Formats: sequence, structure tokens, C-alpha cells
Amino acid sequence: MYMSVKKSLEKTRINWPYLRSQGAFLLMLLPGFVFYFIYLYLPIGAAVLVSVKNYNIKLGIFGSSFASPWYKHFKFFIQSPYFWPLLRNTMVISMSKMLLGIPLAVILAILLNECRVNRLKRVVQTLTYMPHFLSWVVIYGMCFVLFSETNGLINDWLRSLTGSTVPFMTNPKIFRNIIIGTDLWKSTGWSAIIYLAAISNIDPQLYEAAYMDGASRLKTIWHVTLPGIVNVIVLTLILRCGTILNAGFDQIYVMYNESVYSTVDIIDTWVFRTGFQNYNLSLSSAVGLFKSVVSFVMIVTVNQISKRWGESLW
Repeated sequence: MYMSVKKSLEKTRINWPYLRSQGAFLLMLLPGFVFYFIYLYLPIGAAVLVSVKNYNIKLGIFGSSFASPWYKHFKFFIQSPYFWPLLRNTMVISMSKMLLGIPLAVILAILLNECRVNRLKRVVQTLTYMPHFLSWVVIYGMCFVLFSETNGLINDWLRSLTGSTVPFMTNPKIFRNIIIGTDLWKSTGWSAIIYLAAISNIDPQLYEAAYMDGASRLKTIWHVTLPGIVNVIVLTLILRCGTILNAGFDQIYVMYNESVYSTVDIIDTWVFRTGFQNYNLSLSSAVGLFKSVVSFVMIVTVNQISKRWGESLW
């Protein structure tokens, strides 16, 4: 027992000579550490304090009194009538984006890899990458031009054919599909880059062996390409699960309206309205902390599950 404790202490002992020899590299890490400390860890610490206090902007964080009980704001949110609708909307939108976005990006990467006409390949890459660089304001303008009930191009066409229109931008169910579809259109091409890079690292001899064995293109993709990038797919899935409660605040805040709150009002938009429009920063901080805890639990859980397939982050 004593020897095992002694060995564990020796392993955790700081190797100062080694650290001094790596001083230049540690110095290069310093700006990144300072950046994260100021803009990530300090705000997290402030949010934790605000979430357990009755925060008053005039009194400040340290001048405000503690909530009684300390979990008052967490309890209020979980027991409020907003909790389950917000959680459902957030999960439905986020899961739809993830479960559709990853396969679409993988398929696009494989198709681009299999394309033998370089000019066509470059054109498709350009067209699929470009939406990533458009802001959500521009994309909302495009959607308004297409789907507006009063003078949208699609509704003008429907009106001329049937005499009626479809409320694309105000129907809750239709609008949720627009939110998911525009996100996939914007992100699929850019997301495919990482899978293209993974495919390019597959040993060419594996493809030559498959060709010599008479495997078709489809079988080569199934038995060579997909197994070669499965580790990247799993890692992407783990990282996406860590942000499962981030359904796209910037997109939804720009595009939504009160008539579609029932299906697209997510935790982030509710936190923004509660914290910055209703000035209840304690409640919004508590909800933000709740999100962080759930995200941490999700990423650890998915990482443990993925270890069964031999793929994990740590």
C-alpha cells in the first residue's frame, strides 16, 4: 500500500528541469492561455456567481445578495411551463441538424472524391463551399424573397396556379423545416472538407488491392473509404454531441418571429430575451450553466460509448 502511494506521488511530482527546458514552448502557449482565461474562464466564474444570486446590475456581482435557496433560479426554470417546450425544440432542431448534416457531408465528400472530372469537381466544391460564407441576414433575405406569403416568388407561382398561398414563414411546422434546411445548405459543403482530408489520407494501396480483387466502386467505398474515415466520423459525432443544446442561436434569432415560437423558440433565444430584454440575468445565467452541465455530461457519455468501437477523444 505504501509503495503504491509512493509511486503515484512520484508520477504526479512536477519535473521542473523538464519544464525549464521547454520554456520557449510554454511561453508560446501563454497568449492562448491568457485569452481563454479572460474570455472563457472568467465569464464562466462570473456566470456561476450570478446564477446563485439575486443579481442587481446596480449593486454588481459581489454586492448582490445570494438567492435563498441557492438553486432558486435553476428550480424556477425547470418547474416553469417553458422548460419542456424549450428543451424539445432545442433537441429536435439540434438533433435534426446533426443526424442529417453528418451523413450529407460524408456523402458529398465521397462523391467529390470519386469525381474524375477535375473541372466539374472544382465547380461543385465552389458551389457547395460558398454558402458557408454568407451571413444569416443574407440567407434570411433570400428566404423572404422565396417564401414570403405576400410577394414571395414561390407563393406568386402558387397563387397563379391554385389561387392560394402557403404561409411558409409563419407556419410553425413548415418554418422549423426551413430552419433545418437552410442550416444544412449552409454547412454541408464546408463540413465535407474534413472528410475529404480524411479520405486523402487513406493508403492508396488499399484501393489498388480492391481494384485487383475486382471490387466495384460501390464496394470499394463501403469496404475501404468508409472504414478509413470512420474515426473522423466518430470524433465529429462526439464533438457535435457536446454542443447538442446549441441549436443555432444566431440563425434562429435572425429568422424567427412570434408566430413560430411554438416550434423554433430554443433555450438560447429564451435566455437572450430573459437576460437582456427582461433584465433577469440571474435566471439566464442559471439556464446557461444548466446547458453547460448537460453538454459536458453528453460529451463524456458519448466518448465512453465510442470507446467500445476503439474511437474516443481521450
